[in-house]
Amino acid sequence: MKRIAIHTLGCKLNYAESSDLQRKFVERGWTAVDFDSTADLYVINTCTVTAIAEKKCRNAIRQAVSANANAIVAVIGCFAQNAANEITKIDGVDIILGNDRKHELYKYVELMMAGDKTPGHSPEEPKAFELSYSHADRTRTFFKVQDGCDYFCTYCAIPFARGRSRSATINDTVAMAKEIAASGAKEVVLTGVNTGTFGKQHGESFLGLIKELDKIDGIERYRISSIEPNLLTDEILEFVAKSRHFLPHFHIPLQAGSDKVLSMMHRRYNTAFYASLLAKIKTLMPDACIAADIMAGFNGETDEEFDKVLEFIESLPISYLHVFTFSERPNTAALRMEGRIDIHHRREHSRILQTVSDRKKQEFYMQNQGTVRPVLWESDVKDGMMYGFTDNYIRVRRPHNPSLVNTITDFTLTTFIPDDEVFEGNEN
Repeated sequence: MKRIAIHTLGCKLNYAESSDLQRKFVERGWTAVDFDSTADLYVINTCTVTAIAEKKCRNAIRQAVSANANAIVAVIGCFAQNAANEITKIDGVDIILGNDRKHELYKYVELMMAGDKTPGHSPEEPKAFELSYSHADRTRTFFKVQDGCDYFCTYCAIPFARGRSRSATINDTVAMAKEIAASGAKEVVLTGVNTGTFGKQHGESFLGLIKELDKIDGIERYRISSIEPNLLTDEILEFVAKSRHFLPHFHIPLQAGSDKVLSMMHRRYNTAFYASLLAKIKTLMPDACIAADIMAGFNGETDEEFDKVLEFIESLPISYLHVFTFSERPNTAALRMEGRIDIHHRREHSRILQTVSDRKKQEFYMQNQGTVRPVLWESDVKDGMMYGFTDNYIRVRRPHNPSLVNTITDFTLTTFIPDDEVFEGNEN
């Protein structure tokens, strides 16, 4: 029996790709095991978005190398793409594949098993695109519909790791969505690096894609995992508001709440545009959940600028934040810019933003107390309770009932449990 263990770091896109790779190995007779188990092949699907992410990658590589001296260790993904030379210096690594070739991992593993001891090494710009989706959760699937980015924001190394924006055609994407529907998953999360640029090279659009996806029977829910503010058009918002299956839940990167810092980042909008976009969403979908990425401590974010950031965020109908501390990335324009903020200020700004996020999230939850929302129930059980999410992404729980798994029921949100950030209630 050949055993494969995969450890995934970073984004939902990586998660979808790892799950797809695992499925392909299982179809070829391999058995999937946990990463802390003994395996014949360890795969680390890496991230390079921050220095902390890269440190986690190195730790995972060392864990795999020490787990089984006879195992094949493969390092794939973004960190492998941008730092292949560094990874080759880590003893015990057998295969290094960047994003251009990681979908060919099985071929390289077969070569290793046949006696070829030369590790794969792919420094070229990723150009291929493969649709993929996650398989571990029978209720929710992460569906990769786009890859790469053409924006080159000054802080970001992802375009170097993922290459330029690319995707499949609408027809091919819909065909795989129908495959997902046949698997029984009720909810699909659309993922990508810059999802809103879907279809660019084919003369198609993200709006065209979601209109076709909405027609598929079997998939009850779609979430758009992340989309740039300048690409979230009025037409998309109006369609989602009236669609059969797209949910009132948006993840819209902000990155900075100051026009000065947004300009330094080379973001394609200003604070006035962002505020008007959120106001538009709330007009069309008053109960919508709106999440935002925000970076703490980018160049030029003095205490005075940070006060502007806090004031701006307080003014927005944001449901919660994903807070990141700025981390210098190799080859990015930010390295050549002035106004560097010391790490202690960055971390303090990050801490304050996280506190704001926690309060915003609780306020959003309390705004929904007493309402009736549709909930998709998941299979995980903890202390006799099962969990699910409303359409607008509020976490709820109830006593376990196995017959409810992967079903959607109307649920009244009655009692908020602050420590667990969850609502209890009852079915209608």
